[in-house]
Amino acid sequence: MTTADLGYEERMEITRLIIALLDSWELADSEQIFLLGLPEGTRSRVVRSFRRDTPLPEDPVVQERVEHLAGIADALRTSYPMNPSAGARWMQKPHRRFGNRAPVAVMLEDGLDGILAVRVHLDCAYDWEMDTRRRAGQ
Repeated sequence: MTTADLGYEERMEITRLIIALLDSWELADSEQIFLLGLPEGTRSRVVRSFRRDTPLPEDPVVQERVEHLAGIADALRTSYPMNPSAGARWMQKPHRRFGNRAPVAVMLEDGLDGILAVRVHLDCAYDWEMDTRRRAGQ
């Protein structure tokens, strides 16, 4: 299923959840634009419109990143089930797995590769699926 199969309200719910997630990581609008894969030159007012009444674009680049960000959010939720704010703190703290860079810095510095690295680290099921695909030559 793609977001094109969803209605406006469902697309807005996803948009608000993703923007709230990025806000919880204390990302500036410009950083959110970058992580979402929006075109260069996108103004920060676009992020404000996402918070109000505009769903994220149905662009494949944006949708791929939304899927990975949602996967990261889900993995953080299961890692810290009793304290939702702990996941946001984890995203800001330097981690040895990422060369003592904070996971959010990895994503901002490395783009999609950084987003994938953070997701693979947090989500062993996703890592296993990717490994299985690599071995099968997909």
